[in-house]
Amino acid sequence: MATLVESGETRDQLLRRALRLEWLTVGWNVAEGLIAVAAAVAAGSVALLGFGIDSFVESTSGGILVWRLLAEKRTTADPHAIERLDRRARKLVSLSLFALAIYVAADASLALWRSERPEASLVGIVLTCVSILVMVWLGRAKRRAAVGLGSRALAVDAFQTTACWWLSIITLTGIGLNAVFGWWWADPVAALGMTPLLIREGVEAWRGEDCC
Repeated sequence: MATLVESGETRDQLLRRALRLEWLTVGWNVAEGLIAVAAAVAAGSVALLGFGIDSFVESTSGGILVWRLLAEKRTTADPHAIERLDRRARKLVSLSLFALAIYVAADASLALWRSERPEASLVGIVLTCVSILVMVWLGRAKRRAAVGLGSRALAVDAFQTTACWWLSIITLTGIGLNAVFGWWWADPVAALGMTPLLIREGVEAWRGEDCC
């Protein structure tokens, strides 16, 4: 018989809900990353490029959780083996975040040094506005599911979704100021502003901890 959790849902129901959230995370971030990178290349925006690449990292994290939740749903995998594979996968995600932070910081610094002026990106502005709404909803929904399942991995993924929300705000600030006021330097400064968040996100993924 399926066990009931504090929310009143059975564990199977919570697993299905968590899986839907993770599939949505993967699909959204892949689409978001493709649009953001294309818009960044067209506009020459460092902040938008970093935001787009981070979306692919987020989709990888979501994919890890999809695999893990499916394994638990099938109840055919060894829980200890799942934990070991989950830790290794999260360390790879963490390393990719560190690499992204270094790349964004170096590219933004060069853009400031060379006074490179990105074009205004309406696509980028609309995309980040929509992302802010999507990420805040996804983050909250994942946290509730993580509490119900008692899943630390899902809680960490919820934090990464919240971090993506902050990245959306930072990116929107940079490209918005450039578009409205012509402050070209706001774009690379916003990119530099996102690097501490990427590093923090990478550290939490490495440790497998939740700091929501």
